[in-house]
Amino acid sequence: MYLITGATGTTGGLVRELLLARGEAVRGMTRRPTRPDDVHGDYADPASLVGALDGVKAVYLVTATMNADHDLALLAAAREAGVRRIVRLSAIATGERWEGEVIAPWHLAADEAVRDSGLGWTVLRPSAFATNLLRDPVVNLTGDTRQGVIDPRDVAAVAVAALTTDDHDGQVYDLTGPEVLSVPEQAAVLGEVRGRPVPVVDADPDAVDARWRAGLRWALAGRNAVVTDHVSRALGRPPTTFRQWAEEVGRW
Repeated sequence: MYLITGATGTTGGLVRELLLARGEAVRGMTRRPTRPDDVHGDYADPASLVGALDGVKAVYLVTATMNADHDLALLAAAREAGVRRIVRLSAIATGERWEGEVIAPWHLAADEAVRDSGLGWTVLRPSAFATNLLRDPVVNLTGDTRQGVIDPRDVAAVAVAALTTDDHDGQVYDLTGPEVLSVPEQAAVLGEVRGRPVPVVDADPDAVDARWRAGLRWALAGRNAVVTDHVSRALGRPPTTFRQWAEEVGRW
């Protein structure tokens, strides 16, 4: 049995679909179950977490708060329930320092807790998601700066590989696509595929939550204009190009 937290999010639903396609038993954890394969779990209720984890061998851990409390609660329950493996969704640049600040300290604390949990673990740190271009309009916080934009389906595929075997235990994967692209460049490709322009609105990165600013400035300085081989290492195939993603997912 596999437990998916964040099962309705960008990657959680994809992980669930891939596991189900393999014939695996899957459970999505939520405070308000709506599917037959959902289970109730509340990070503020340790007993509910232990119940959600009953019979589970591996967890895909996605949390949405800017602190590590939910991750720590889940890890404590996982140890109690006898879970063997945790695969955590983090973010690229986590733990880097920029202009005197640590980038994504909440992710860093949770990643370190996962590594110190005594369980098998893998940490996934993806770059910007291609699906950010599905917003209408697209909000551009990074100007013409390029990033190693990744198809979330590749992130999910790596997560499933890490959940279902021990080949990826102890790995921190910085997941990127095969090319670096700016938001305007992505919009141009998607517009070409759709046959109509994709509206992009430039936004001031200093107007966002202060906790995100160090990471945005790091990206604006060109530090995320990188491509890694971690998808290829994990999956034995190259990552999906942005154009492939646009033609297969973003065409509507």
